[in-house]
Amino acid sequence: MKPEKDLLKKYKQKRDFEKTTEPKPKIKKTKAKSLLFVVQKHASRSLHYDFRIEISGVLASWAIPKGFSLNPAIKHLAVKTEDHPYDYAKFEGIIPEGQYGAGAVMVWDIGTYQNIKKENNKLVPIEECIKRGTIEIWLEGEKLHGGFALIKFHGQSAKEDNWLIIKIDDEYAKPNKDSLPKSWDKSALSGQTMNQIKKTSKNY
Repeated sequence: MKPEKDLLKKYKQKRDFEKTTEPKPKIKKTKAKSLLFVVQKHASRSLHYDFRIEISGVLASWAIPKGFSLNPAIKHLAVKTEDHPYDYAKFEGIIPEGQYGAGAVMVWDIGTYQNIKKENNKLVPIEECIKRGTIEIWLEGEKLHGGFALIKFHGQSAKEDNWLIIKIDDEYAKPNKDSLPKSWDKSALSGQTMNQIKKTSKNY
């Protein structure tokens, strides 16, 4: 992992906190046994989902253009992005025009996760999993449950950080389905749709 002071450097450089209501960069360490995860639906230049998991007091983040699948046979691209502050997990609203990632943000799912990646019957620390490019975690969210794997592409350039996200075949897998329930297309925090978030936001 990067030195603690550098974890949110890129996040800070990309934002003007005089103009955006996004959380300011702050590392927050908790003593909870179960760590936080959040999925934010983000209608910026292109609609995508931002998957974030708590590691070392920040939220390690991936942008997933096609969102999640519960079918273990389906592999979706997940592009690693800059770490976000812990408090970003509750951010829902509008990033103003002219700002990085401008558009509506919905907290699509939120909950806790556990690292389940083992080697020789011992858990591999999640920080080491990221370094190796192989992550296996168990989600307990409002919508998503069970195991998911993130696997980094090999042979990439220094500027590329592309991964795959795959549903692990467990009791929560849906082998014959790729689409998610339409009832899931509401905020896990407010119950609002993306259009409702846009209408109620002061910044839109």
